[in-house]
Amino acid sequence: MIPERDSAIEPDIRKASTLPGRFYSDARAFEACRERIFARSWQILLDADRIKTPGKCAPVTMLEGFLGEPILFTRDAKDAVHCVSNVCTHRGNVVCESEGVEQSLRCRYHGRRFGLDGRFVSMPEFEGAEGFPTEKDSLVKVPFGAVGKFLFASIDPAMPFADVVGDMERRLAPVLRMDDLVLEPALCRDYLVRANWALYCDNYLEGFHIPYVHGGLAQALDYGSYRTETFRWSCLQVGVASRPEDAFRLPPGSPDAAQSVAGYYWFLFPNTMVNVYPWGVSINIVKPLAVDRTKIAYWTYVSDRSRLETGAGAGLDRVEREDEAIVESVQKGIASRLYDRGRFSPAREAGVHWFHRLIAESLTPRRGPTA
Repeated sequence: MIPERDSAIEPDIRKASTLPGRFYSDARAFEACRERIFARSWQILLDADRIKTPGKCAPVTMLEGFLGEPILFTRDAKDAVHCVSNVCTHRGNVVCESEGVEQSLRCRYHGRRFGLDGRFVSMPEFEGAEGFPTEKDSLVKVPFGAVGKFLFASIDPAMPFADVVGDMERRLAPVLRMDDLVLEPALCRDYLVRANWALYCDNYLEGFHIPYVHGGLAQALDYGSYRTETFRWSCLQVGVASRPEDAFRLPPGSPDAAQSVAGYYWFLFPNTMVNVYPWGVSINIVKPLAVDRTKIAYWTYVSDRSRLETGAGAGLDRVEREDEAIVESVQKGIASRLYDRGRFSPAREAGVHWFHRLIAESLTPRRGPTA
């Protein structure tokens, strides 16, 4: 694990240095991030359209290959949505193994039954058990929340859900209705990146590299007007269009109405990217697999098909591959014995500085009161 004194980040970006290079290749740091950051984070898991009608059940795995937590979303007969652990409270079998319509949940191992809200219903051959059943025999409730049609959950949240998504919801309210977005399966895909998850996020959180790495995107954006705004648990990058016709048609109530905004790039700590373009939304989920392997899941939703492949939201596959190439190169270089840490550009790397501070804060052991 990286010593605490080496992972601390100076609050003043003008004086601050980055996380040490070895953070991105240290197995103990990777494990610490799993438990102290991701196990306590809010993760986007489901499009609510998958449980649109009463009786629908949708099992998902929270960050498969990393957290690997079995989660189940259901909609009961009263039209209420529930999120529970998908692990039977008897012997730990996965209860619901496939998406479908059910009146109740039944574990196929020993027949324990639950309601769609997760409450224990019945169990054969338990007549002689004393003090049974109790609340512990019901499926564990999992905290969840929604942004439009997108459902998030956390197994042990370190912060309220509203604190993570509230600033994004308020800013985007005049721009689009997320409930109206339509999934575009042909534009959804996964990418495998040979780099540490945090290094991929570092790259996303600054527009500094755009003129050097993304030739096409650089032409679509007015680099001089590109800006970053940081909040407690989220970060926004605003890209201004080079051509007004490629920008949002913002209503007067928008705080950005005076600008030709080409894209809103929201980052929800620690690993969710919500990219909002005039044509719709690209959600990118960063999924750690190993200390130097990361999967990026692209969910693409369209609101205005006529504006696809225009402006900053065009050629996203090309932009992704350009990002992969540079991040994989940095992964090799940052492992050098001759590299320690770098400095931040106060003008261009406020998002990375914010991110590094949150990582350091999350990994620092909390001390109790001293005697």
